[in-house]
Amino acid sequence: MDDHLKVIKDNLINSDTKHKVSLLFKAIADPTRMNILFALKNHSLSVSELILILDMSQSAVSHQLRVLRDNNLVVYEKKGKEVYYTLSDMHVHEIFNQAIDHVEEEGN
Repeated sequence: MDDHLKVIKDNLINSDTKHKVSLLFKAIADPTRMNILFALKNHSLSVSELILILDMSQSAVSHQLRVLRDNNLVVYEKKGKEVYYTLSDMHVHEIFNQAIDHVEEEGN
């Protein structure tokens, strides 16, 4: 194998990282989860507020939030009887911004 090919091969991401990135993309690939993440960009929102925004049932929203929590994309805080969600960090939204920029470039 040529030296430059060996260098490229040696610098591929490791299996664990590759698996985690794959799970991340699977988690954000769902349109409903995209809407939730986008809604949480600048706002902490309760489950009740997300239900109203998304016009979905409580069980459907809760299911999507569980997937996002399991993938460390959102965090929650209980305030009384309400649970409020926020993005776990701004990297989540940066991923969306990059994807939106890419898609919008393709159209031009």
